[in-house]
Amino acid sequence: MPALSTIVVFLLAGLGILLIPGPAVLYIVTRSVAQGRRAGLASVGGIETANLVHLVAAALGLSALLMTSALAFSVVKYLGAAYLIFLGVRTLLTRNTHLALSKSRALLLCLSATVC
Repeated sequence: MPALSTIVVFLLAGLGILLIPGPAVLYIVTRSVAQGRRAGLASVGGIETANLVHLVAAALGLSALLMTSALAFSVVKYLGAAYLIFLGVRTLLTRNTHLALSKSRALLLCLSATVC
């Protein structure tokens, strides 16, 4: 059994990690403040659906395939980067002054950005 000091340090480190919000939390809070509870909940749905995609991929062994095949990993990495660049350029070129998204669009945007 680990020493008490080791357990205390582990618990403090875990608490620190839990208290620091990540990008997903900041995204949800931003959407919720800007567009209301429904947009925030749609964002939560998108993030959790993306987490489910990651879970299923890991269960099917796709994560192991990407770890062992440098080519497969590079293809996925560059496709994801290209998609995120496309989203950024499209956002910069859009002249819409009102940035409100529909609830389904917020869910899909969050899902695609989280999976990539």
